[in-house]
Amino acid sequence: MRNIKLVVEYDGTDFVGWQIQQQGRTVQQEITSILRQILQEDVNVIGAGRTDSGVHARGQVANFRTNSPLTPETLLNALNGLLPRDICIHAAEEVPEEFHARFDAKERTYRYFIAPRPTAIDRRYSWFSKYTLDIGVMNTCAKLLEGEHDFCSFSKLNPELSHSRCIVASSHWFESNGMFVYEIQANRFLHGMVRTLVGTMVHVGRSYRTFDEFRKILNSRERSEAGMSAPPHGLFLESVRYDVSS
Repeated sequence: MRNIKLVVEYDGTDFVGWQIQQQGRTVQQEITSILRQILQEDVNVIGAGRTDSGVHARGQVANFRTNSPLTPETLLNALNGLLPRDICIHAAEEVPEEFHARFDAKERTYRYFIAPRPTAIDRRYSWFSKYTLDIGVMNTCAKLLEGEHDFCSFSKLNPELSHSRCIVASSHWFESNGMFVYEIQANRFLHGMVRTLVGTMVHVGRSYRTFDEFRKILNSRERSEAGMSAPPHGLFLESVRYDVSS
């Protein structure tokens, strides 16, 4: 049995998320369906992260096991030839049998894009803010998140999780190509965490709330204290990091 690792890009606009669901089009289902067609066998595609409806990815990672002798290069070309245009496979390689795209991930990087002015071209990939935002104070909020914290205040309740602590390696705002960009790297992310962080920091950036209030929200462990959840279409899963041997 061989284990194949994929690096996947997708435009999440027309998907209800990564994970297969009873209703709606998903990225996992599209890839699984095409792989079964290519390999003529049942496969289980495992993703590194379960992105929500409307969320995009440039560097999602997935793996599946197969008995097929097809080379990774052949699989890569076959997948890109048959997948819909809103999914693209950037890399395919054979990895050790024990590799697991989700459980072996050491760090994930997300970026959120905010457009400070209306945009036609990027309207599906950024959130237009009609407010003047103070990126300096938003960056102060972002830096507060670095290190290990309980992010219960910024996530949807999930009783299946044993805890809601995450270790954030990097968190900051910057400007790029006319966009305000938030980048966060962490060992794990909770459901809705990045979008809620962005929404709450935007409240601070537009002077609707203060930095001290943001700090209190982080420590409160109450989702009702945080701000709105930013729209999904500005969020991208940029990359997933593994050990060098993975």
